[in-house]
Amino acid sequence: MKQLLYIAALLLVFSCEKQSTTTPFEIAFDPSLAEGGQNGRLLLMFSNSAEAEPRFQISDGPNSQQVFGMDVSNWQPGEVLQFDMESFGYPVSNYSQLPEGKYYVQALLNRYETYNLSTGHTVQLPPDKGEGQQWNRKPGNWLSQPMEVEIKQGQKIEVNLDFEIPAIKLPSDTKYIKHVKMKSERLSEFWGTDVVLGANVLLPEGFEEHPEAHYPLMVFHGHFPADFYGFRTTPVDSTLQSEYSQRFQIDGYNKIVEEEAYDFYKQWTSENFPRFIIINIQHANPYYDDSYAVNSANIGPYGDAITYELIPHIEKQFRGIGEGWSRFLYGGSTGGWEALAAQVMYPEAYNGCFAACPDPIDFRAYMLIDIYEDENAYFYNANLKQVDRPAHRDYLGHVNSSVRDMNHRELALGTKSRSGQQFDIWEAVYSPMGEDGYPKRIWDKKTGAIDHEVAAYWKENYDLRYIMEKNWATLGPKLEGKINIYCGDMDNYYLNNAVYLMEDFLEGTKDPFYNGKVDYGDRAEHCWNGDHDNPNYISRLRYNIMYVPQIMERIKNSAPAGADLTSWRY
Repeated sequence: MKQLLYIAALLLVFSCEKQSTTTPFEIAFDPSLAEGGQNGRLLLMFSNSAEAEPRFQISDGPNSQQVFGMDVSNWQPGEVLQFDMESFGYPVSNYSQLPEGKYYVQALLNRYETYNLSTGHTVQLPPDKGEGQQWNRKPGNWLSQPMEVEIKQGQKIEVNLDFEIPAIKLPSDTKYIKHVKMKSERLSEFWGTDVVLGANVLLPEGFEEHPEAHYPLMVFHGHFPADFYGFRTTPVDSTLQSEYSQRFQIDGYNKIVEEEAYDFYKQWTSENFPRFIIINIQHANPYYDDSYAVNSANIGPYGDAITYELIPHIEKQFRGIGEGWSRFLYGGSTGGWEALAAQVMYPEAYNGCFAACPDPIDFRAYMLIDIYEDENAYFYNANLKQVDRPAHRDYLGHVNSSVRDMNHRELALGTKSRSGQQFDIWEAVYSPMGEDGYPKRIWDKKTGAIDHEVAAYWKENYDLRYIMEKNWATLGPKLEGKINIYCGDMDNYYLNNAVYLMEDFLEGTKDPFYNGKVDYGDRAEHCWNGDHDNPNYISRLRYNIMYVPQIMERIKNSAPAGADLTSWRY
């Protein structure tokens, strides 16, 4: 009898605890925002800090605030929506586990549009609106103003979405920097609507004064660039207030950035500097801030669109030489993977790549996961306990987030690979399309269980080391002297592990030998790009100049007979 009373008491306590944290949230949007029904991902965020709006406090790190998400379909003006308190959340996965207390609460609707793909599928996805696929500042998304509330038993909280994030002001052209937009026929056909590619173009000194000159092209790959950054025609503003960089633990880093940008301008316009064109590409899409510059079952033929549509368009407009020997690729992180992938996928369209801290280039080291042999992405194989796989560390090895953390944040932000974040874009680019028109999951987003059939597809189509090794007999002669890879041996995301595996293959190549370079920065973190003389916070600002000597040597040794080596050397 005592045992029954004890169990009953426990159930009563549990019931009260659960009820005390199931505060209903009723959410509506102001009818002035739209007339028709809305589709998207509704996010409900909680923060115990007033330092910033909750929408800017969701992260992978230990200080992340709380977010819950639910999909909405055909949500009508005036309709009061009761938020599904069983929706998945991060870092607390279930609302019943959220501690009671005072919070700043904010709701946001990441609005989706309908795409009728050429595959015959219809999908709902968040379009890019010029912001680089950032859900918390995307123009057109709706949000409520943060309000302080106390989460307690029996309270009903009403939230009204009454603010639409405004459009972004586009940058203006200058003497040196031009902004190009063009419709891609290939991508428009795939997506069933007009798709525009963009680029920020840095023109050489003397471009207008030398109409006879034609120029080599340097493609600086990386995340979405709203403008061409790192180039400044005036000295540092003497009234600029110093800002502290938490990442590099340096005061006045904003001044360092401006100083480096002005130094680049002075070199760019100096008498003996080689004249060429630099572009960075805008290829944000409904899944991420860029496409990874390859063809994809889910993203579309971005590799072909960039290589065969956008780049020739720019070369024609700005007098590029327009031949494979005159084009070079470089970038870091995502841009490092893109530089290497574009060189491998289009070996004769480009004459060399400089890939710094690339995203995983061998999926046996997909960060710390072997997607072919491991059973679970989140935990190491063990019989009696679970050990989380780390995802981010500092140069001393201190870990502040796990693979599970990152993926659970993404799952709260969006289902069906729609979070707009890192693991979801890898999945969207590398995976086959599922029957529902969305990417097939490489692993279960909640549990981490790996789907090895999807992994096999990744291997054949996007594992760069495997592709090179499998096809070296035909690829090798086209890639000789073109592959250069750099990585810190304490990369924050463990990307150096895949580089080690790639190096093992490259150093063993024959007929021909790859004749490139793989180099490591001692104790260097993410974004190390080959500079042994300067700290990472400096070298990361010098991508546009640091490979120029190697590029010039490559042109000298590889340009075909009769190539234009003089018109651009004024």
